[in-house]
Amino acid sequence: MRRPVAAAPPEGVDAWVAPFAYEGIARELVARIKYRNTRAVVPWLADEMCVALALPAIGPRRLLLTWAPTSRARARSRGFDPGEVLARAVGRSLGLPCVATLTHLPGPPQTGRVGAERRQGPRIEPRHGQAVSARLAGVTVLLVDDVATTGATLVASARALRLRGARRVVALTAARTPPPR
Repeated sequence: MRRPVAAAPPEGVDAWVAPFAYEGIARELVARIKYRNTRAVVPWLADEMCVALALPAIGPRRLLLTWAPTSRARARSRGFDPGEVLARAVGRSLGLPCVATLTHLPGPPQTGRVGAERRQGPRIEPRHGQAVSARLAGVTVLLVDDVATTGATLVASARALRLRGARRVVALTAARTPPPR
């Protein structure tokens, strides 16, 4: 499995870490988690994500772990949210609790859309309530997702997290789509 090509984080994201390029075996592993609910590889993949993260390098100790959510309709049809599954496994590896802070509003899925449509991004907003705002205020958020192609989901998620006071957003994806060849 290949490491991803270095890439600048998308707008609103302070750092972006991914252990693998989204191609070959890494693509198949992520797809098996995402579309077939194959969980045997999740602990190993979460450990690889944590190794790539190099936690001391991301900054302050006030760290909150969350995920870029899928829509309720997709989670219902799949029976789970792949980002949440990975985030909770990353949390176990790091010894951090995983907190639901975002809501994915209804809209078309990113999968299958062309780049320009994908860059419009999903509609993601912070969960309501003072408890979410209090937890996000001034912290560094570790935002987990399964794969990033254009980074639009990361951008939308980071924007929502900053609306509630997050100081920094560090994206951690299992894989990143390689740039066009």
